[in-house]
Amino acid sequence: MFTVRDYKEIISGKRRGPGSSLLRGMMWVTSLFYGFGVGARNRSFDTGRQAGEKFDVPVISVGNLTLGGTGKTPMVAWLARWFREHNVRVTLISRGYGAEEGAQNDEAKELEQLLPDVPHLQNPKRVEAAQVATEELAAQVLLLDDAFQHRQIARDLDIVLIDATEPFGFGYLFPRGTLREPVQNLTRADIVVLTRGDMVSAEQREKIWQRVDQLDHHAKKVEMHHQPSRLLNSSGEEQQVASLAGKRVLAFCGIGNPSGFKHSLTEAGMEVAELREFDDHYNYQRDDIESLQTWAREEETIDAILCTHKDLVKIGLDQLGEKPLWALTIEAKIVAGKEDLEEVLSGLITKIPPDPYAEDLDESL
Repeated sequence: MFTVRDYKEIISGKRRGPGSSLLRGMMWVTSLFYGFGVGARNRSFDTGRQAGEKFDVPVISVGNLTLGGTGKTPMVAWLARWFREHNVRVTLISRGYGAEEGAQNDEAKELEQLLPDVPHLQNPKRVEAAQVATEELAAQVLLLDDAFQHRQIARDLDIVLIDATEPFGFGYLFPRGTLREPVQNLTRADIVVLTRGDMVSAEQREKIWQRVDQLDHHAKKVEMHHQPSRLLNSSGEEQQVASLAGKRVLAFCGIGNPSGFKHSLTEAGMEVAELREFDDHYNYQRDDIESLQTWAREEETIDAILCTHKDLVKIGLDQLGEKPLWALTIEAKIVAGKEDLEEVLSGLITKIPPDPYAEDLDESL
């Protein structure tokens, strides 16, 4: 089975040989056609031939330049909590990638548990979702998840995340690399957030910021780490992360950056005996669960099995092979640029139209 790891070994050049070289060449040719389509779409917006739908409330987009996981979910959760702490009604809007018709995808299920008081609308037609949010849910702020490339909705703030471990998509557009669009388009970003900076050296972080400065001089810079917060099982029981420190565990995940998950486990003091990687947004089937059960039984020396929160909401089990199954939940910890970010967010609050519900409340008093 061709995996994400196989793909990245090929596009990064780690996998050598005539077959890999030929495949990279074919991917490069295909990326030219992809780039032509991306360029044509962006030019239609840049030149004004197309315009994003405008809404009366502030709109924030959280996205990235590359395919795969950059840590958007913890960032989206942090932003939503910030607005709720400031008594602002915020609604999340996403495409719902990988969701079956009428159902939520893994990210929606995860965010529903993390943010029970924040509505989340999933609809491939995100303009329609935004209309529902403003007209029926009385949203005061719209938070667009994974929307840097989705320009059908005008936004007041573009936040772009860059994963420090794979910052610029191996230098090529998809499929030759993992770039969704050329790195030069970072100039559209108002805020650039560097994630997983703790996984690289200070010198590497500096090189990334230097590249960002070359591309986008006006963007504010923020650094965010992924901080393990708790262990959670499918029944809703919680446990401190430190309870598995020094313990031998198995781990699996179906996310865009498996190495980031493994790093979080080892940083929490766990000994990862083996990590099984599945494709991003993987839809676990019965055979997969049975295989994981067998795997857990065969590894008699382990104390627990770990997965991500996104995996847990799809599996719905408390045990695998008589071993406890825990999700390691992750929170965003902003380590640099927090004041600048909050200043911008506070400015958006001033653009929120008067709350009609507040007027009704005053009249009733």
